[in-house]
Amino acid sequence: MKPVYEISLNGETIGYIQNRKQFEESIYKTFNDNEEENIAFADFEKETKYEFKLVNREKQTNEAKVIETLKENADITYFEYAVCANGKEKQTFSSMEQANEIIENIRENINEGAELSVKRIYTKELNIEEEDKIATICENLTIEINKQIKEEKRKEKATINGVYIAVVPVQGNITSRYGAREEIRDHEHKGLDIGAKTGTPIKAAADGTIIHSGTMGGYGNLIIIDHGNGITTYYGHCNKLYKNKGTKVKAGDIIAEVGSTGNSTGSHLHFEIRKNGVYVNPSKYLF
Repeated sequence: MKPVYEISLNGETIGYIQNRKQFEESIYKTFNDNEEENIAFADFEKETKYEFKLVNREKQTNEAKVIETLKENADITYFEYAVCANGKEKQTFSSMEQANEIIENIRENINEGAELSVKRIYTKELNIEEEDKIATICENLTIEINKQIKEEKRKEKATINGVYIAVVPVQGNITSRYGAREEIRDHEHKGLDIGAKTGTPIKAAADGTIIHSGTMGGYGNLIIIDHGNGITTYYGHCNKLYKNKGTKVKAGDIIAEVGSTGNSTGSHLHFEIRKNGVYVNPSKYLF
């Protein structure tokens, strides 16, 4: 007979070990910040028990198998390294070295304004990139990051008083610009006219709450959206209005359709942006 420790999970024997102290050291190395396997830590839902026993000498101890069984039954959290552009995580890699190598490979092809960095993150599923796919990953990351930087610059230019004018309200040709003086009116144009067929959907330019939905003088059928921070947008000469006063909308939501109501000489959207009641040029933020 020989002395061993019998290891069980929820009462089911999973193996035998010789030295409990050494085994527990192995467990710690396996499940606490294991660089080789990218294991950050693990939680064991099932109860693990040690029982000291005398067994036949033929009985084999099997520490590696016991650890593997524990691993299969553990809730494991892994760590990875994410390549970030301006703080946004783009792609994860199993090692810091690999992530830094990716950054060096793509840096010269990234547009100005991109701050590249590596961030350690935690995940339940480990992502292992194959070496033969690195070139493709670099190419795809370069395209994605350049697109991100372009969108960030567009958003910066299209933000007024903290409100992002995210959507062009209707697709069409500009028929009258902000500030234009024309025979059809006795004042400078205070908005932007976008020509489109009657019935063309009109979208909310930014998130907000509709504070007017109905007729208003020369605007004809009009929707006004309050976006907060003193910013309002006006959508005039509509054929039909789809949203009521008090409705909360997201950028891109369809709120009306193009028409020619009120003081209008043809089918188009009259679009205005006002900051604290003062007209501003919509073209600065839309295009």
